[in-house]
Amino acid sequence: MYNIILYQPEIPPNTGNIIRLCANTGMQLHLVKPLGFPLKDKQLLRAGLDYHEFAQIKVHNSWTDCCQSLQSHRIFAITTKGKQRYDKVAYAAGDTFLFGTESRGLPSHIMDTFPEQHRIRIPLVATSRSLNLSNTVAIIAYEAWRQASFPMGS
Repeated sequence: MYNIILYQPEIPPNTGNIIRLCANTGMQLHLVKPLGFPLKDKQLLRAGLDYHEFAQIKVHNSWTDCCQSLQSHRIFAITTKGKQRYDKVAYAAGDTFLFGTESRGLPSHIMDTFPEQHRIRIPLVATSRSLNLSNTVAIIAYEAWRQASFPMGS
């Protein structure tokens, strides 16, 4: 299916919501350390409800480890600075979506490794800065899943 990467997530309820999303869409979640919370955080567990057991979650010690694990996958960096709109990309099984921290986004040393066509964005009104991380992940995940005709979905 698809992969979601959260690079150094900071806010437990966002990650909990994304765990629940991944459990309900069959997507694998990759978390890149350091995390801004322990995996047993009460807010994380509350937001994910009882879906943690149904989600495929892999924790990576570094960005390098994550990249090695997903080296055969096409990766898209999600950024407000991207020129390519998320709904203009044809996604394929195995595609991977990388999201940065809630407060800073993706660092430039990572962003600079992606070609322009793999830096995608969600349109916002001109006066907006960004969306909530879990909302952004949901928009991207459901567009990719829609393009695949919602396999396993009911």
